[in-house]
Amino acid sequence: MNRNITLPTSDEEIKELRAGDMLYISGTIYTARDAAHKRMYEALEAGQDLPYDIDGSFVYYLGPTPARPGQVIGSAGPTTSSRMDKYTPLLLSKGLKGMIGKGKRSPEVVKAIVENGAIYCAAIGGLGALLSKRIIESEVIAYDDLGTEAIRKLTVKDLPVVVIIDTVGNNLYETAAEDYLKNI
Repeated sequence: MNRNITLPTSDEEIKELRAGDMLYISGTIYTARDAAHKRMYEALEAGQDLPYDIDGSFVYYLGPTPARPGQVIGSAGPTTSSRMDKYTPLLLSKGLKGMIGKGKRSPEVVKAIVENGAIYCAAIGGLGALLSKRIIESEVIAYDDLGTEAIRKLTVKDLPVVVIIDTVGNNLYETAAEDYLKNI
């Protein structure tokens, strides 16, 4: 099913989404990759605040290329999500509601997604230049010293993603493979 959502959104709307739904996301999302996740994790472990309000937020695993003149941001393709898996359960427990990346997630992350009523979505790798056109504002808000891995606050309009893991644990990567094998 095709769905349009505007962030921030309600827990009820997140719970209605199912693996396989095509989403067009508008609103505010944040970027963070490996180095930023490590810093956020260490801050939480030390009892410190995060650089933004994570409760109800979505994170895009993204390290954009530099913007060309006249552009808001450079190429904005997803990073492999499993690289953030060791940090994700803690962030989900603090209120993270959605993640956008590419690739499979560990069983521990899937369990944390279900326990915390969150979702995992995939953006299509290789379409970074096209995805960047859906980003209408970009601002570095933390860890500027990390360069492309700094945390950015993005305003997006109709960013296309697919729900891969929903709040009840349905996993499109598993069900799609099963369906394919049944049909060959």
